[in-house]
Amino acid sequence: MAEAQDVTAEEARRAVEAVWRIESGKLVAGLARWTGDVGLAEELAQDALVAALEQWPETGVPRTPGAWLTTVAKRRAIDGWRRRERLDERYAALARDLEQQDDDDPAAVVEEEIQDDLLRLVFVSCHPVLAPGARVALTLKLLGGLTTEEIARAFLVPVPTIAQRIVRAKRTLTAAHVPFEVPDRADYAERLSSVLEVVYLIFNEGYSATAGDDWMRPDLCQEALRLGRVLAELTPREPEVHGLVALMEFQASRLPARATSDGEPILLQDQDRTRWDRILIGRGVAALERADRLLGARGRGPYTLQAAIAACHATAPAPGDTDWQEIVALYGALAELRPSAVVELNRAVAVSMAYGPEAALDVVDRLVDDGALESYHLLPSVRADLLFKVGRHAEAEIEFERAASMTANARERTLLLARAAEAAAGAGSPGATASGSAP
Repeated sequence: MAEAQDVTAEEARRAVEAVWRIESGKLVAGLARWTGDVGLAEELAQDALVAALEQWPETGVPRTPGAWLTTVAKRRAIDGWRRRERLDERYAALARDLEQQDDDDPAAVVEEEIQDDLLRLVFVSCHPVLAPGARVALTLKLLGGLTTEEIARAFLVPVPTIAQRIVRAKRTLTAAHVPFEVPDRADYAERLSSVLEVVYLIFNEGYSATAGDDWMRPDLCQEALRLGRVLAELTPREPEVHGLVALMEFQASRLPARATSDGEPILLQDQDRTRWDRILIGRGVAALERADRLLGARGRGPYTLQAAIAACHATAPAPGDTDWQEIVALYGALAELRPSAVVELNRAVAVSMAYGPEAALDVVDRLVDDGALESYHLLPSVRADLLFKVGRHAEAEIEFERAASMTANARERTLLLARAAEAAAGAGSPGATASGSAP
């Protein structure tokens, strides 16, 4: 091995954790290509992690820790195959290749090969054969380097539940004989859509937690954003990937201003825009411009359209400078591309800002009659806000209370009950906006 750096036991432990978070995705991806089995690759990577925790406090941190972990994992695999007396010609050849390598040479790990392996692992962990919850858990475990406990804590799910999802996901991939490869061009768009959906699901859970006491979980937002940036590097010619990254950059820029020091939500119109992260906004603008250049004459996709909507908010110096008519038009384009009741509800919020609450209330009432969002708490929340604006306070109180009873997030429930009390008093800010339902 290359000369190691002398460290204390605590420094070694922190180094192991940092290296694992950075290198785990590459490590598992390379091992999965090498063994042809994602489940085995993850087990070998974990074995290498344990070895690092045991050895680095005594030997120091290697100068090429990623290569060290890879070498240890491969040797554990070969030892296991030999112990089970299942070393066929393929394994013998792999063993000879490994033994002939110079372990001290980091150049033995080819960057292009690593990138290809990561892209394969992305598509495998987000394979449609898995349920959405399993895709999310497996992606965070294999690509994010999160522990089972960290994933369970982030989604407020018992640790055994997450562990079972991950185990079943790996078994499902094995049983379905899912190959460790990038899908054929004919299936590429559909599979990439699944990948983007998983990354955005992770981001949204961090941006507006569906349950628990916390309004946001910024660590999940950061993890999704990191995964999105990695994906953009792996697929540089895919405009929707850059569109998703732009969307997450814009949304993440508002995180510092979305809650008080006590964790209470702050509505969009009330946020201190000087606290918005201008670096992230700049990155979002650049990613959106890159997506548009790649699109050329083609129309924007769903993530690129949502990024353009987010850009209207992020680049407006003050609430009054927001181009709400452009947002209405963008939501209209999104509705044509991906018709859904949620998109229509969001369009209604924009309509209220651009053309008045009465026009928006007509749209929302049609959604109520349609029934597609009867279990979605933001429908009565938005309707309550519109009713409040037109002076129908008694009805607004009922709707705010109904929305509060439907959400599982404690912070959001408190906010909605406060709005219900405001409506009950028949007083409040006449400038309150429907967009207040979406901080």
